[in-house]
Amino acid sequence: MSSSIVHVILTGGVGSRLWPLSRKSQPKQYLELFEGKSLFEMTVERNSHLVNQVMVVGNVDNCHLSKKVLEKTQTTYINIVEATPRNTAAAIAFAAFAAAPDAILIVTPSDHIIDEMDAYNSAITEAIAKAQEDYIVTFGIVPTKPETGFGYIEYQDDAVLSFREKPNKATAVDFISRGNFLWNSGMFCFKAKVLLEELHQFEPTVFEKAQAAWKANQEGQLNLDLSMAIPSISIDYAVMERSKKIKVVASAFNWSDLGSFESVYDYLLNQGHPVDDQGNMVIGTDVFSTFIGLKNTIFVSTPDANLILQKEQSQDVKYIYNQLEKENSQLLL
Repeated sequence: MSSSIVHVILTGGVGSRLWPLSRKSQPKQYLELFEGKSLFEMTVERNSHLVNQVMVVGNVDNCHLSKKVLEKTQTTYINIVEATPRNTAAAIAFAAFAAAPDAILIVTPSDHIIDEMDAYNSAITEAIAKAQEDYIVTFGIVPTKPETGFGYIEYQDDAVLSFREKPNKATAVDFISRGNFLWNSGMFCFKAKVLLEELHQFEPTVFEKAQAAWKANQEGQLNLDLSMAIPSISIDYAVMERSKKIKVVASAFNWSDLGSFESVYDYLLNQGHPVDDQGNMVIGTDVFSTFIGLKNTIFVSTPDANLILQKEQSQDVKYIYNQLEKENSQLLL
């Protein structure tokens, strides 16, 4: 294949719904919860045979954690270190500026879990073929249940009809019953120059300010003042929902963003992690722990904080996190 293929790994985010496991000093993508590997390491490995080059877009707080993993896996990479989070439109623009114009970028978050590699590889191959034709490709996952924690893509063949926000339960059930909705995975594939042209058309300020910040980079480190001038906008809003060049690849591989303890529970259960007769699970301690009169409860233990929650209310952990943030709590660090 003539174009170079670049894997762009986005490592922002602290995984607030996985507190107290996930902390500012050790966000969820770096937790070695998965047979001695982290989600970030698994992301690097998953694409290593598909690409010629790796770029990591991180921030000043987590770039040392990425470096550790990349050294462990002996991966050479281009390091892009954001001085301050400016959302995904800017993060992806930096990678596109750093790449050759005709390079094909496969952009993935660093905190997803994916199984069924044959289906994954064929989805990537299909996306690369569409990207060669100057389309911007988004990956939609065939849903397995009416999930309220994900955005959705309404589609027909490879055309996107609409992007939908995270729905409530009734709307999610409706989406599933209609049969032409996919989970929005937040993974993309495109030529660097095509993405930049579209960004320039729809969000010229983001394009210009991100370009100025990139041009002034010092060995991949971005300047704070120039970065602060970039509007904070998601790539979905900036380009995906507005461009006429979008295609979707409907993908049937097993996918989870492990964004909540319910999805961690489902994954660990699948891997043979113990639960009792009532579906209760302990995470993070070998200390004998038992449950009486409780069902589908998750007990998460860390040295300085414990969390006990009903599995179905996993999305609500973020409220605890937000409360602790208001109090400037040491428990987030």
